[in-house]
Amino acid sequence: MHGMSAEQRELFETVATPLYEEAVTRGELAGTDARFADGGDLREALDLLVQLGLLVGNGDDGGWVPTDPTPVQSRVVTPMSQQGAMLFSESARWADAFGTLGQAWRRSPLASRGPFTELHGRAIFPYIASIVADAEHELLTAQPQSDRDAEILAAAAQRDAAALARGVRMRTLYQHSARRNSATHKYVAEVSRQGAEVRTLDEFFNRLIVVDRRVAVIPHYEGVMNALAVREPSMVAYLVDMFERSWERARPFAQRESSITKGIAAEQRAMTIRMLIEGHADHTSAKRMGVSPRTYAAYVADLKTEFDCETRFQLGYAMGQRGISGQETEPPTAD
Repeated sequence: MHGMSAEQRELFETVATPLYEEAVTRGELAGTDARFADGGDLREALDLLVQLGLLVGNGDDGGWVPTDPTPVQSRVVTPMSQQGAMLFSESARWADAFGTLGQAWRRSPLASRGPFTELHGRAIFPYIASIVADAEHELLTAQPQSDRDAEILAAAAQRDAAALARGVRMRTLYQHSARRNSATHKYVAEVSRQGAEVRTLDEFFNRLIVVDRRVAVIPHYEGVMNALAVREPSMVAYLVDMFERSWERARPFAQRESSITKGIAAEQRAMTIRMLIEGHADHTSAKRMGVSPRTYAAYVADLKTEFDCETRFQLGYAMGQRGISGQETEPPTAD
């Protein structure tokens, strides 16, 4: 049975169903009932039940008797389910067809009308998702902040896992501070199981995503809610070269050896010294190191203790006396 509308279903739920239950209770609905006359309160409900086959006429007295609803349900619902499955399948095929067109468009110069595309606000994440979905060979990502939102990381894990499953090689670079973030640990564990490589570095760097060495997404000068997509080949190659140089200096995320831990601590100590020598404000230094201002203050306090100083002025003087620049590979031995 085809062509049942939402309005008929609403009439069935609200009026016809109680009428059918009345017919079942009584065994029959009288044909002389005024409610069923033309224009009567229940005439539409009665006609619907008869149309569905839930009531059939009793030729003896012009009344109506109820029938088993099970076969009626099959006649009504099964065609709808089949039609729904067909529509779902067809919609999926249409989506695939449009997806192919979308890939062709995004790969063409027309997509941006030039080598650069500005991205703003909510447009950033869908754009990144689309280019990652188009990745065929390689994903390079640099994420300077360690406190990325857990929900964003979960979504990124699903997106990146799909790319890895297609055979895409993925390398991700974090700062050392990411090693203390539980959400980041979970993300790294998930993507690493599928072949991704993750390393950390002490130095500050900006966020970067490069897909197949043909398009890169970098921060916009207007702030974190804006980004710039770059397709100019020389610019993309330059960004990839910067990533590769940082990658070579970085340490594998999965390594937990004591020598690695000591090395990371020494690198963070050295960067704290550089931030102090360069005179950055605490919140700027903390951001550049990828830690909270409170954690950065703790790093400075550790240096004060190490050099037996009470103030930052004394600390600066003591480090100057020892010729410390923050470029040392190993902490000096206290005199």
